[in-house]
Amino acid sequence: MKVLHVITGLDVGGAEQQLRLLLRRLPAHCEVVTLTRPGPVAEGIEADGTPVTHLGMTGNRDLTALPRLAGLIREGGYDLVHTHLYRACVYGRIAARMAGVRAVVATEHSLGDAVIEGRRLTRGVRTLYRATERLGTATVAVSDTVAARLRRWGVPEQRIHVVPGGIEAHRFAFDPAARALVRTRLGLPLDAFVVGGAGRLVPGKRFDVLVRAVTQLPGVHLLLAGAGPEREMLRRMAEQFGSGDRIHLLGERDGAFDGRRADGQGADGPDIPGLLSAIDVFVSPSPDEAFGLAVLEALGSGLHVLYGSCPAVDELPADQAPGARRFSLGVHELATSLRELRRHGPGRLPVPPVVRRYDITRSAEALMSVYEQAVAAAPARRRSPSAVPPPQGRAAARSAAAVSLPDPSRSPDPSPLPNR
Repeated sequence: MKVLHVITGLDVGGAEQQLRLLLRRLPAHCEVVTLTRPGPVAEGIEADGTPVTHLGMTGNRDLTALPRLAGLIREGGYDLVHTHLYRACVYGRIAARMAGVRAVVATEHSLGDAVIEGRRLTRGVRTLYRATERLGTATVAVSDTVAARLRRWGVPEQRIHVVPGGIEAHRFAFDPAARALVRTRLGLPLDAFVVGGAGRLVPGKRFDVLVRAVTQLPGVHLLLAGAGPEREMLRRMAEQFGSGDRIHLLGERDGAFDGRRADGQGADGPDIPGLLSAIDVFVSPSPDEAFGLAVLEALGSGLHVLYGSCPAVDELPADQAPGARRFSLGVHELATSLRELRRHGPGRLPVPPVVRRYDITRSAEALMSVYEQAVAAAPARRRSPSAVPPPQGRAAARSAAAVSLPDPSRSPDPSPLPNR
């Protein structure tokens, strides 16, 4: 089976990292198109041996991307197109239909109650999503929570398939040597109580709650990995509360996809496994997650975890993740919970059953089953005559405009967020 994956961008992020992990395990010939931003994950995918094409899309108004993408799909002779993230799902489904490919699968990585990948769920966003969803064959939800949201949107039950996200648990196993080295290199006392967090620094992730809670705990340090528009605000907040020397904003980190380094370090600081070994408690304050990969990674390191939302844990019995505890979004409650854990000395826990449940190999097997069903159900691929080239220039714009759908430019740029 020949599969084309279409994704909005390939910067460091949860959906992007999931795609790379899946590509390593899917028993299919896969290629990738990124609409924008071929970042570090694109480099990693190519290093793994999967070709990546950058479409060079300039924004939501770049409707000429449709015929360009349709041309790539037509020329590639793909059996199935798999789209990831909002903009890629919208444009990819249309382009696949234009190219005559009817087996189209989309994964919904980050659908919340009020946002999708950081964009507000306005009427226009919903309308455009639902209109293009009908052009596909199946929609994959990363959790039962996301599946329920899709049903409320009117997506037919028979088109929804739940394929949970997955991790490589061995990458996040606790490493005492990495713990000591990372703390030393960051100038942290070896006996300090250290809290950790990771994710895109945007309002919806509510890292302001985490920073404020740590400022109320003298002597406690915070290692926060991630990039985003709120970084400067969080830095100023830490300074304002006199805690700038204890709040460490580490910037964008990766998950050590190229093999875990013995020192827990990436090229410019600790990678995610090294950070998890170095901390004592992990906090994910986001109140609206679609799955919760970052929580699973932390549990894989034997950490106690405090979280605001994590369907990967909430949808299972409590004994599957005994070290994870949900808290209501509040600075005082979080500070109290952290103070209690510090007093008892959390230590390391055995890796809980939930981590083994969400193994990436199982996710790839389930996804391949969805592919096979989609290809079997789709009509034969309509092949356009090779002598007729795809439209270019103004003709391309007219062809794109002929698709009767709401204008995606009415919504803000999706700027995909990590589903960590």
